[in-house]
Amino acid sequence: MTIKEKIQMLTTKTRYDFDDLVVLVEILRSEDGCPWDREQDHHSIRKDLIEETYEVIEAIDTDDPVLLREELGDLLLQVVFHAQIETEEKSFDIQDVANDICAKLIHRHPHVFGEVQADTSAQVLANWEVIKSEEKERITVTDKLRAIPPMLPALMRAQKVGKKAACFDFADADEVIMKIKEELDELRFAIQKNDAENMQEELGDLLLGVTSLARHLHMDAEEALVRATDKFIERFEAVEQTVLLNQKTMQDLSSEELNQIWEQNKHKKT
Repeated sequence: MTIKEKIQMLTTKTRYDFDDLVVLVEILRSEDGCPWDREQDHHSIRKDLIEETYEVIEAIDTDDPVLLREELGDLLLQVVFHAQIETEEKSFDIQDVANDICAKLIHRHPHVFGEVQADTSAQVLANWEVIKSEEKERITVTDKLRAIPPMLPALMRAQKVGKKAACFDFADADEVIMKIKEELDELRFAIQKNDAENMQEELGDLLLGVTSLARHLHMDAEEALVRATDKFIERFEAVEQTVLLNQKTMQDLSSEELNQIWEQNKHKKT
């Protein structure tokens, strides 16, 4: 079919499927399509992929199935768009992407598609890691650490690194807390010396220690910080609303006065 025939085919439909999405993106990228879509490459739409991923996460966290349906579609568009760019380069297409993930899943689930025994999630994950390391030829622990994508959110990456490096770890949470106190003292010393480079290094060590503590407590550092930030915004809003009710602005009050309102609202919540 020509592009014009494909356009005609889509405009006569009342319901679409995955194959239609692939055709639609091909049309948008064609000479008869959209100038903006045609100009894009992997790098120019990279941020869109990240943003759509986080919007899917928001829909999941808010338990909104209507929003989740929409955001999964937006994310799926990004996958098809990137595949179409490579189709035009005759490198691979979306069918190759589907083939590769199916082959990978079959290979990494030998307890389903083979003869391996795995009765618990822990056994499944252990087998997965072994198979993955064999596929990627990751022999040493360092190989596995370097394979963790550096563009991940920093807390998430740090916690993953700590998990992979569990062979060289703190004994328990109390030992991690002692290390955090040590790092805090070193940061305080760097601040006293007004050593900017050392301050950044020690602050990084402190944050790394906190992710280790989260791991020993079986908690997700990224999720903990997200919740803490949300809580801060809610409490800040309560403070500001109190200030506004008194016909003032945040800038009109001193830090001491704002802290007093903060504590009052904090105790109201509890």
